[in-house]
Amino acid sequence: MAKNDWKERLNIVYSTNPDFQYSTDEKEETETLPKQQQKLRVSIEKNHRGGKTVTVIKNFIGSDDDLKELARQLKTRCGVGGSAKEGEILIQGDFKQKVIELLKNEGYTQTK
Repeated sequence: MAKNDWKERLNIVYSTNPDFQYSTDEKEETETLPKQQQKLRVSIEKNHRGGKTVTVIKNFIGSDDDLKELARQLKTRCGVGGSAKEGEILIQGDFKQKVIELLKNEGYTQTK
């Protein structure tokens, strides 16, 4: 018998059809591009952040695990906090030049 996890089927209407097969729409995880092909863009933002300065790394193409791992490395080396989601890494503070140098040392050659 298939996995019968009721939490995955919340908000699903009951069917009387005996041949009904429940299926989930799972989105595919994007494959991470090699470091040399990543075209990362580093910028500084202050908008909508309560006046705080944030370094933003955009255009990461790959899995969420790889994005979070890269964010963890950058946050550790800069000694600050931040977050990673939806292809963006946020580093608290103005660390644009340091982040660019760290990314180039890691092998992300197309970083600007």
